[in-house]
Amino acid sequence: MLGERTVERIATGVAGLDNILGGGLDADRLYLIEGMPGTGKTTLAFQFLLEGMRHGERVLYVTLSESEAELRLVAARHGWSMAGVQIFQLVPPEVHGPDREVTLFHPAEMELGETTKMIFEQLTKADPARVVFDSLSELRLLAQDSLRYRRQILALKHFFMGRKCTVLLLDDLSAQTGDLQLHSIAHGVILLEQLALDYGAERRRLRVVKMRGIGFRGGYHDFTIKQGGLSIFPRLIAAEHHRVFRGEAVRSGSKELDALLGGGLHRGTSTLLIGGAGVGKSTVALSYAVTAAERGERAMLFIFDEGVGTILRRTEGLNIPLKAHVDAGRIVIQQIDPAEMSPGEFAAVVRDGVERQEATVVVIDSLNGYLNAMPNEKFLMLQMHELLSYLDQLGLVTILVLAQHGLTGPMQTPLDVSYLSDTVIMLRYFEAEGLVRRAVSVVKKRSGYHESAIREFQLAKGGLVVGPPLTQFRGIFTGTPNYVGESKPLMAELGDATSS
Repeated sequence: MLGERTVERIATGVAGLDNILGGGLDADRLYLIEGMPGTGKTTLAFQFLLEGMRHGERVLYVTLSESEAELRLVAARHGWSMAGVQIFQLVPPEVHGPDREVTLFHPAEMELGETTKMIFEQLTKADPARVVFDSLSELRLLAQDSLRYRRQILALKHFFMGRKCTVLLLDDLSAQTGDLQLHSIAHGVILLEQLALDYGAERRRLRVVKMRGIGFRGGYHDFTIKQGGLSIFPRLIAAEHHRVFRGEAVRSGSKELDALLGGGLHRGTSTLLIGGAGVGKSTVALSYAVTAAERGERAMLFIFDEGVGTILRRTEGLNIPLKAHVDAGRIVIQQIDPAEMSPGEFAAVVRDGVERQEATVVVIDSLNGYLNAMPNEKFLMLQMHELLSYLDQLGLVTILVLAQHGLTGPMQTPLDVSYLSDTVIMLRYFEAEGLVRRAVSVVKKRSGYHESAIREFQLAKGGLVVGPPLTQFRGIFTGTPNYVGESKPLMAELGDATSS
């Protein structure tokens, strides 16, 4: 038992997977990597072997389906040098000439026992510290029945007992039944999946099915395959992140808006800006980012809907110095393509901005675009809850923008995330004196006092201008209010300004 407690942990070559496993794999054990063709098993296997080479270990790739030339081509396209990686292949002899240095075997023409014997001989000769078998489907076909197949896998496991060697068995899940028996043999099982969406790029995810004696992060974790290998984004668990911060109020740059909010937004809280398209939600969010930059802090804007150029031109028309802060690096704008980026990858991008670039204000514009990135709405709520909890526990001011369906009258919300937000600010259009006007109200604030008044506001040169409470109107949020007063409480027109 004492020896088991001191088993060495080794890196897999994929940082995200090591994070999920709490430091890597137990050395000198046998693991099963399973997934349909195209899910990334071979790429993961290469990274595993290359990590061993970086530590001066001997490594061996046993291929029963692909040729050495195909494998080296895949590695070259990832920018990897395979010098030092031994490849033992069992492929039809007609693929290469008789003068090929590597011994060739045709598994379809050999008995399973003889094939296994040849593999053992090569393993004994190479004496590797890391081995990959790609793939088990050929052994399964030779075995012809599940009992014989299981015995051969057990023979492989027993062969490695007592040897300092960590083994990855790759399985493409080509068999319809009997595969679960491998789970009981392997020390750990990792499942790779590829999901085809109705539109946009495919999504890939990973799940650790089993890992004996290792505490791991459960559930599904998004990953991508790009040049350089797998990038795995461990599922965010907010409870693992916390730091001490002062829950002070931060300003927006508008005294009237700050007064409406009872002094401003507090650090460690999230705010939802909700309203129709073009009413001014993004401008309000930008005002907090610019004000933070003027205090010497850093803000991150994650934009799903608009282009960066459009935002810069709009703020320039409002005399908001966004571009100057972007050029100085105090505000970072990142365009997000919801058709290409998975929610797990997006959470990783936000974490990078918070932890590496030390942002204190995060703006997500908009949740409508984030919703489009999700294959299923129920996952959106769970992932958004974890992301907001993470940002809150680190003391950030988080601002979410959500566009409602419609412009005036009854309006619908594509999803209800108001219960996740600490503060909800509603912006609406209304008609008065033959003009389309805008109103703002704080309908919820958990962190303290706020005004219950509805105020008119305008987007003018210099940004947001908030007027006095609209006390002589009824039905402002219906879009067609009734005027019940004697004086004219509406704001004078401050000039045309671009809105959003």
